[in-house]
Amino acid sequence: MKKEENELLTRVGPGMPAGELLRRYWQPVAAVAELTEEKPIKAVKVLGEELVVYRDKSGRYGMVAEHCPHRGASLAYGRVEAEGIRCAYHGWKFAASGRCLETPAERKLIDFTHIAYPVQELGGMLFAYMGPAPAPALPRWDVMAWEKGERQVQRHSVLRCNWFQAMENSVDPSHLFWLHGDTAHLKPAMDHYEEEHEFEIFDYGIMKRRTSGGKAGAQVDQHPLLFPNILRHVFKPRNTGKMTHNLQYRVPIDDESTQVFMVLFMPDASKRASENTTFDYVSMRKDDGSYKLDMVLAQDVMAWETQGRIADRTKEYLGEADRGVVTLRRLMRQQIDAVRQGKAPLGVKPADAGDKVIELDVINERIGLHQSQTEAAA
Repeated sequence: MKKEENELLTRVGPGMPAGELLRRYWQPVAAVAELTEEKPIKAVKVLGEELVVYRDKSGRYGMVAEHCPHRGASLAYGRVEAEGIRCAYHGWKFAASGRCLETPAERKLIDFTHIAYPVQELGGMLFAYMGPAPAPALPRWDVMAWEKGERQVQRHSVLRCNWFQAMENSVDPSHLFWLHGDTAHLKPAMDHYEEEHEFEIFDYGIMKRRTSGGKAGAQVDQHPLLFPNILRHVFKPRNTGKMTHNLQYRVPIDDESTQVFMVLFMPDASKRASENTTFDYVSMRKDDGSYKLDMVLAQDVMAWETQGRIADRTKEYLGEADRGVVTLRRLMRQQIDAVRQGKAPLGVKPADAGDKVIELDVINERIGLHQSQTEAAA
């Protein structure tokens, strides 16, 4: 890969091609549980922009640029009121739309609009849209919208690398047994083992299908990469043995760091997720800074971060097993071009598209899951 193409796929700031593409999608910025009456404001950095997300006294959510446009003080130390957020320095007040409502020390209101982005709540998460108006529909992915069960929202420790390294991993199934085999799976006898990988572009991203075989017979594992920065998966944790569906959001903080949010859903017809949603922080490192290599997720983090803050793809050697990675890179270039041409990128629907739950076609025969079995969670 040429250096210029690597820059094209990885840089996320305002005006950068990948950054402009990512801004056409709703991005998670915080868990609902992270904003409380005691701490209703949280500073966040998303796509290279310093922002604050908050809940006002009326229970509405908003997100504005962190630094007050008056003299630059941080709104993370401001006060929330019934209809917005007020700077602690000179009292300038802003609505969720960004409109300046009050400039107390001035003889008359200075009427202008601060940088602000719309926020919506879904499945215990807060999502912001940072692209041009009008905002598209917020996708109601099955894991986020299902009600019959328990839901857990996780914020993971910050990835010290570019977001695209994590996403390439999502279409790289050949790493499964080598990186995770001793932790998540029984390693097969390789002389009696075959594996086939398929990658198909569909309405919302890339559907991955792994067919593996050996003495025990063939098994299918199918789940999607939801373009541009989500992985949909299913597994059974050893500690519970419960079927667990999850979405992993890889949100760029800036070019060299990434915030991962993970939402897990455990179907249970006797429970309502809206009343059984919890929040947790999960670190991928030990107290001494080393990776928790007995965890599947931390094994991935090790592989991503040790490629460098931004992987130098000009030095790589690709093989046949990297077809999924090539498919993702090609799709990224195509969707960047679509945005440049003023078109809506893959999966983006207009705001009036409705609020139907998007059921994803997930299969994992190794743990006994077929899509029909997920209907109980709807």
